[in-house]
Amino acid sequence: MNPPVDVLGLEHIYLTVSSLAVSEVFYDTLLVEVLGFRKSKFALGDEPHINYFNRHFGLVLRPARNATPHDNYAPGLHHLCLRVATEDDVRHARAALHERGIDASPVQCYAQYAEDYYATFLSDPDGIRLELSNFRKERRERFEGWEKLGG
Repeated sequence: MNPPVDVLGLEHIYLTVSSLAVSEVFYDTLLVEVLGFRKSKFALGDEPHINYFNRHFGLVLRPARNATPHDNYAPGLHHLCLRVATEDDVRHARAALHERGIDASPVQCYAQYAEDYYATFLSDPDGIRLELSNFRKERRERFEGWEKLGG
């Protein structure tokens, strides 16, 4: 039997949005201005797409074909969490979003998840919930010591 294939990370996330123009403004602010992603545009068939990317993964926006509102509690995406390095980075990002008119919750510790879990929450124009959290100790230790954990 062959060993499992190692997944290196997320390649990309595809989000369907009701208005590409409205979502572009929001994601330009969040991803490009605040989080340092880069951006490109392309078309598949006759449909325009916007690709945001950093060195770790990409997030692609495409136009919706149906006008159904997003429901975080229906089957599908509940929320998307983006990890930054430190609690201070979470606070800095939240402040930068606030300065640019994007409402994000106050940064707080969510000790029910982990004693060093700091996060802020916000929603995109379609109501997709987004979270920014720090690279907490448990995840960092798992990342750095994966080979030692064994299988």
